[in-house]
Amino acid sequence: MAMVELLTTELVVPAEETPAGAVWLSNLDLAARRGYTPTVYFYRTNNQPEFFEADAVKDSLARALVAFYPLAGRLGLDAATGRVQIDCTGEGAVFVTARSEYALDELLNEFVPCDEMRNLLVPATPAPNPPCPLLFAQVTRLRCGGVVLGLAVHHSVVDARSAAHFVETWASIARGGGGDAPLPPCFDHRLLSARPPATRAVLYDHPEYKLEPAPEHAVAAGSTYASAIITLSESQVSALKARCTGASTFRAVVALVWQCACRARSLPANAETRLFSMVDMRARLAPPLPPGYFGNAVIRTSALATVGEVVGNPVGYAARRALAATSQGDDYARSLVDYLEGVDAMNLPRSGISRAHLRAISWMGMSLHDSEFGWGAPVFMGPALMYYSGFVYVMQAPGKEGAVALALSLEPESMPEFRKVFAEEVARLHTI
Repeated sequence: MAMVELLTTELVVPAEETPAGAVWLSNLDLAARRGYTPTVYFYRTNNQPEFFEADAVKDSLARALVAFYPLAGRLGLDAATGRVQIDCTGEGAVFVTARSEYALDELLNEFVPCDEMRNLLVPATPAPNPPCPLLFAQVTRLRCGGVVLGLAVHHSVVDARSAAHFVETWASIARGGGGDAPLPPCFDHRLLSARPPATRAVLYDHPEYKLEPAPEHAVAAGSTYASAIITLSESQVSALKARCTGASTFRAVVALVWQCACRARSLPANAETRLFSMVDMRARLAPPLPPGYFGNAVIRTSALATVGEVVGNPVGYAARRALAATSQGDDYARSLVDYLEGVDAMNLPRSGISRAHLRAISWMGMSLHDSEFGWGAPVFMGPALMYYSGFVYVMQAPGKEGAVALALSLEPESMPEFRKVFAEEVARLHTI
C-alpha cells in the first residue's frame, strides 16, 4: 500500500466575524455515535494549474464557515448542566495538505473502506470529547495529479444529510457561487426538544437505543471485518425492484443484501435476525423541519425476523420487512425524543451488533454532482471505513445513471461466501 506524506496542518477560520455563544444539541444529537464520520471524495485531474490549489480550497472553506459557523467551533459542555453543546468559538476547522505516490486509478482499484485507507486519506482526529474540533479536511494530491478530499465531521453535530449540505455549499462557493449558502442552514435544534413533562409520551419500545442482550455471536465495535464495494447496474436494480413491489431502491437492495448475508453467515433457520436502519425524519415530522435543518434528524429503527423467514421467502418478503423499519412518522420520532429525555442519552450503548444482524444506511440522496468544486464531479464518494461487520451503505454509483454502489462489511470468514451468493442472486434477476 502506497504511503501518504503530510505536508501542512493549519486552522481555517471563518472569512468574516461570526456569532458567538452556544448551540444547544437535541436528544437525537446526543444519541448519535460519539465520534467522527470519515468520508472520501476522489477527483480526476482536469490538468488545469489551479486544480484543487490549496489556497483556493482554503479560501472557499473559510467563506463556507461563515454560514456554517458552528463547524468552526468546538464541542463543549454547558457549565450548569454538563450537557454537550457546540461552543461557537470561531477557532476554525483543521485543514491538512498531503501527497501520495498513488495514482487515482490504482487507488480506485485498491480502495475499500477500512482503517488503513481512513488513516491515509482522512486527517487524524483527537478523542471526540469536549473540547475538540468539529471539522477536519485533508487534500491529498496523487501522483497522476488527481486529488482525494478526506473529511471527518463530528457525528454529534451532523448527520449524513447535514454533512452533505455543508459540502455542497462549500463546493458551490468554490465554483464561484458567492459567499451565501444556496440553502441557509438552520441551527435551531430545539425544534427536536422533548415535549413538556405533562404531555410527554413514550408510545413505542425503541429497542434500538437499549443494550441488546448478549447475543450468541457478538461482533464488537472495532473488531476485524472484511469490506467490499459492489456495484449494481441500472438494469439489475430495476429487475430487483420488480421483485419487490412498491419498494424503494434502498429497501430492495437492502433486502437482497439481508438475504445473502444470512445465507453467507450459515445461520440456523430459527435464529433471530434484525435489520437496523436510519430514517431521516425531516419531512416526516408535523410540521416538517426546515429544509436546511443542520444537525441530527435521523432515528434508529429496526425490523425483526427469523433467518428462515428471510432466506426461505422471495426477496420481496425481506423488502416488506425492511419497509417496517423505514416507515415511521411524527408520533414515533416524538416518542423517541421523549424516551431519550428520560435516559442518559450521552452514554447509550454503542457497541457492535450481533453476527445475525445488519445495519443499513442510505446515502442515496448525496449527489456527486453537488460535490463539484469547479474542476469536475468526483469519480467516487463513500465512507472511509466501516465501524464493525454487518454495516452496509447504499449510494449512487458514480458516472452510471441509475446504478447503485454498496459499501459493505462482514466477518472475514463470511465475505467470500457473500460475494458468491450475491453474484448468483444478481445473475438470476433476469432469468426468473
